[in-house]
Amino acid sequence: MKKHDLVYLTEDASHDAAIEIINEEAFGPGRFTRAAARIREQGPHDRSLSFICTDNGETIASVRMTAVKAGCVRGHLLGPLAVRPSHKNKGIGRELVRIAVEAARRKSSEAVILVGDPPYYQPLGFEKVRYGALEFPGPVDPARVLVVPIAANVHTRLQGMIAWRDDGLESDGAICASREFAA
Repeated sequence: MKKHDLVYLTEDASHDAAIEIINEEAFGPGRFTRAAARIREQGPHDRSLSFICTDNGETIASVRMTAVKAGCVRGHLLGPLAVRPSHKNKGIGRELVRIAVEAARRKSSEAVILVGDPPYYQPLGFEKVRYGALEFPGPVDPARVLVVPIAANVHTRLQGMIAWRDDGLESDGAICASREFAA
């Protein structure tokens, strides 16, 4: 039996080629047509909240986080999450999700959102988003839109378009505050 030496690290540019291979293995060429990919095309992911797992020095899994504005919520979109086939079913993906969500919490993210399988993600703290509450830049199955709410009233404020967020932009807090009072 092979001994594993798993190490979890913050992603950096030196991991890009390995991550691309891992995502190709996991999702194939169709991954670029998904609605979540449309959001990730709008701007770069946040490397400080994106992580990899190595085994004996080889990158074998990754998760990325992208800053988003989802309705009136300033959060992060989790994904893609991928693990090499040789390392599946060892808890590596779950640990990467746990690390990424905790990092987002420390960075004052209001929520972590993803499009994924509820049976996999709900035990990790994700909840279903109200059916049709978020509009994606492409087709998405509303039953697969999930969130870990970190701030107060996240479910109420998750209403409208989800898009990449530049953390340097001005907030539209006044618009969101007026929506909260109307709800």
